[in-house]
Amino acid sequence: MKNDAITSRDVDFAKWYTDVVKAAKLCDYSNVKGCMVIEANGYALWEMMQRVLDKMLKESGHQNVYMPLLIPENLLKKEGELVEGFAPEVAWVTYGGAKELEERLCIRPTSETLFSDYYSHVVKSYRDLPIKYNQWCSVVRWEKTTRPFLRSREFLWQEGHTVHATQEEAEEETRLILNLYKKFFEDYLAIPVITGRKTEKEKFAGAEYSLTLEALMYNGVALQSGTSHYFGQKFSRAYDINFANKENKLEYAYQTSWGVTTRMIGALIMVHSDDFGLVLPPKIAPMQVVIVPIGNVFDKVNEVYQALKDSHISVYVDDSKKSPGFKFKEAEVNGIPVRIEIGERDLKKGVYTVARRDTQEKMEVAEDIDIVSYVNQLMDDIQTNLYERAKIRRDAMTYEVQTVEEMSEIVQNHPGFMIADWCGEKQCEESLKDVDGIKSRCILENEKPTHPCVVCGREAKYKVVWGIQY
Repeated sequence: MKNDAITSRDVDFAKWYTDVVKAAKLCDYSNVKGCMVIEANGYALWEMMQRVLDKMLKESGHQNVYMPLLIPENLLKKEGELVEGFAPEVAWVTYGGAKELEERLCIRPTSETLFSDYYSHVVKSYRDLPIKYNQWCSVVRWEKTTRPFLRSREFLWQEGHTVHATQEEAEEETRLILNLYKKFFEDYLAIPVITGRKTEKEKFAGAEYSLTLEALMYNGVALQSGTSHYFGQKFSRAYDINFANKENKLEYAYQTSWGVTTRMIGALIMVHSDDFGLVLPPKIAPMQVVIVPIGNVFDKVNEVYQALKDSHISVYVDDSKKSPGFKFKEAEVNGIPVRIEIGERDLKKGVYTVARRDTQEKMEVAEDIDIVSYVNQLMDDIQTNLYERAKIRRDAMTYEVQTVEEMSEIVQNHPGFMIADWCGEKQCEESLKDVDGIKSRCILENEKPTHPCVVCGREAKYKVVWGIQY
């Protein structure tokens, strides 16, 4: 039975999204306009993402550090493109206590300036390089329109900032991170992504180029899910990060920057969840299994619980005073991948019930089954099914187009990714924004154009993925 607290996603997708966020207690609105309270369920999900990504980053040679929250205005202004790109979103501190500050302090919207200033002091020789740092923190960007997890004025993220002795090494780092993010999205979040290069118009302010991961939500709207930027020597020249190379000559360093945010929680909701609530891939679920006792069955419940726990499966027993039906519904709305129902009546028959969240299928299993092997296999099946289901839907909503009229028809009637060739002119790219808000998502780097530019009809230089976005 459908959850009455959740609007059908096929009736009103925006309302459905908000309803799932609230029903699953992921976040709540706060009295700080544009900012959210990340509730325990939402933060547990972020901690799982953080744990997995942090391990991946450390295994690839990165270390965690922490930079200040505040940036002096003069420091921010050293790299002109960055200032111009972030100026509309910057929040400023102008008073310290009751005293007006001599220089405004920016609340970090991103930390390139702080890392670059730091690197200018510590990088002296090629022997100091590479330095591969990451920080987990919050940033503030004064968004005009906010939506839980997708856009808020303060949000959590990780931002990596690395510095290298050669262009080749820095570009390898940029690709390495893109591939690391892709693995995380597809293997853990079960979200298929398209990777490619941002156009000059859409690249990060101050970057030589930006690489991106683009995911498609259930309603056909695109979500930029992570980015990796190659800076070249732009910031090192602005902040004077130079080093003595192997020939003992001074040379400017090469830098990268990259990050993903709590927006990933929004992506999980919009790709996998349904009218019953949250659906979570087992690899990223804070709790993978819930056991619901029905009657006096605690010996069996404890036996199953201990076996799963000893095998490092995250499991809990819902022994609250709520009715079994309420417990089932609560586990469902919270997206617990596997539910085990153990009742007196079933045990007399030598069975109990296992339910999977992704398909809502219920299976009777023998009481003496190897429950650890069974649950592990079931979770593998759920993880695979969620990815394949999302990929089939994404592929079915990806269209090859050759005209602007086709693009408009798709956006208005059945949105999705649109693959169309482009001449590379900014004017053509910008003109599509007037057609139902269509924007470039990424250039498909290894694919050559086969048709004229979708806008002007001239010879095309790139094959591009287009779409409407969050």
